[in-house]
Amino acid sequence: MTNPLLMILDRMTEARVTVVGDVMLDRYWYGGVERISPEAPVPVVAVGRAEERPGGAANVAQNIAGLGARCRLIGLCGDDAAADSLATLLERSGVGHRLIRDPLVNTTVKLRVVSRNQQLIRIDFETQATADGCRNLVAAYREGLGDAGAVVVSDYGKGGLNHVRDIVAFGRKAGLPVVVDPKGDDYRPYHGATLITPNRKEFEQVAGRFRDEDELERKARGLIGELALDALLVTRREEGMTLFERDGARTHVPARAHEVYDVTGAGDTVIAMVGAALAVRASLLQAIHIANAAAGIVVGHLGAVAVPRDELAAALALEEGS
Repeated sequence: MTNPLLMILDRMTEARVTVVGDVMLDRYWYGGVERISPEAPVPVVAVGRAEERPGGAANVAQNIAGLGARCRLIGLCGDDAAADSLATLLERSGVGHRLIRDPLVNTTVKLRVVSRNQQLIRIDFETQATADGCRNLVAAYREGLGDAGAVVVSDYGKGGLNHVRDIVAFGRKAGLPVVVDPKGDDYRPYHGATLITPNRKEFEQVAGRFRDEDELERKARGLIGELALDALLVTRREEGMTLFERDGARTHVPARAHEVYDVTGAGDTVIAMVGAALAVRASLLQAIHIANAAAGIVVGHLGAVAVPRDELAAALALEEGS
């Protein structure tokens, strides 16, 4: 029997996706710990290896490009060495990009210190975007919608998406599905999006805590109505993910991960897979099955990574088509 999810994965090589959002550079310092510092009760890490990866919206983009799809990334950054490194990494990943460089800000960098596969500390370097930078981002976004099949909005709350209401509206006016990974406690700027994909903590921050599945559904449908969404996807880590559609349909997909190693970047992977699937006209239900399988793979890796296409194909081969 033909597996429709594998057929969609094959078609996703034809996807054209515009990703707009908060880009960042993820740095990893790896080393051993043999002693405690005499200066303070903290471990001393002897760094032996350093690594850089695209982070935030840039990780979303590399996940899409890793499928063989064409991705155009638009994001704000500083005019600095970190931006140069990020641009080089994106080019190596096959991601087309328009990085709006603003000399008044620093590129967001997340530095993680890791020893024996355990993260010891994360250090963030960031500044808020400027008004001019935000306006330039919207202008570049509108120029990049020409041949897109879907829009993915990756909001990390860094200030670059101050005009996200316009971003959503322009995408919908162009007839495109607009999928949003939201941030913060006010989702009104995402009004009219096709789908938003909060995790449980993010959802409860906006809608309030839920005690059972009925209360979850009531709160989810309240948000769908208030924000005029087509659908809402709540990702729930080990509990899987639940899709609520405007027509009243509800679908729960159990988690696929055999072992959760690191949840960093799992949300990026989910929204990337959904966006690429919708770009080739998959249904929402098919898109979340693909996203769920991909998330189950990336949480088995350390840090934010692009899901390997062969591993995703193997995982989808075990799925029953929807």
